[in-house]
Amino acid sequence: MPTPAARQAAFDWLAVQVEIHGDVLPWAVLQRGFQYQGQRIPLLSMQGIFTPKSFDLPLSIRTSPGGPYDDLFAEDNLLLYRYRGTDPNHRDNVGLREAWKRQVPLIYLHGIVKGRYLAVWPVFIRHDNLQELTFTVAVDDEQMALQLPESYPFDSTAAEGSEARRQYVTTLVRRRLHQRSFRERVLQAYREQCALCRLRHARLLDAAHIIADKDEGEPVVRNGVALCKLHHAAFDALFLAIRTDYRIEVRDDILKESDGPMLIHGLQELHGRKIYTPRNPELRPDLEFLAQRYERFRQAATM
Repeated sequence: MPTPAARQAAFDWLAVQVEIHGDVLPWAVLQRGFQYQGQRIPLLSMQGIFTPKSFDLPLSIRTSPGGPYDDLFAEDNLLLYRYRGTDPNHRDNVGLREAWKRQVPLIYLHGIVKGRYLAVWPVFIRHDNLQELTFTVAVDDEQMALQLPESYPFDSTAAEGSEARRQYVTTLVRRRLHQRSFRERVLQAYREQCALCRLRHARLLDAAHIIADKDEGEPVVRNGVALCKLHHAAFDALFLAIRTDYRIEVRDDILKESDGPMLIHGLQELHGRKIYTPRNPELRPDLEFLAQRYERFRQAATM
């Protein structure tokens, strides 16, 4: 099998799946994979470092949320991917080491919540740290997938500006990992429905921050609430607020406004209703966060 062409087919297939499902993909889709030259090629298995039967080197690396192979970030914002086990000579670790030497592009599948993965490609092994039992991983621009050679080694590091580009792209991916992690965890806690109107179409739902998250730290579900696009916009515009008793308060001027059925049913009729909250009390909106947000709402109402 012409390995570069097969990798390109994997990248092309992933691009189509992202258009269909969004960039957080289900395990079942990734495990089913795609057909190439009469063979089915999955993109992952139960092992974090995955080499399909017909490949000589790994195709993907995967992290599991809360699992033993959680990813870390180095000081330069590049990814740190842990070895499989502690034996540097395990065949999976040897495979990634060879991918590094030959600069073979890989797929990175980041576990967001159970059974759902953010797909990022192409990524390259940048360094092998035997003492720390980790590989350093850099993400490159997806357009690099359109420039794969007919054979390896692939000396992409020789390209002018490649190191700076990869560090920049990896930093953007780190931000996207945080955003997608927050969204998926919040939507999962709210069982994929708007807390205000119970709309259940996931593509029309957002994870709204109660207090702005400027530091991009650990995604905290208690600082979020699942809202549809309309109610997210209204929440951000301070047209309404969620009180510490989990009831909705609509601003007075909005309640007095007359502007057709959308305003009536979409906003005004929410006044005084209790929001839907996660079954797990530990995932419900933090009361202190709600109080801070409510104070902003009250200030906006007096302006």
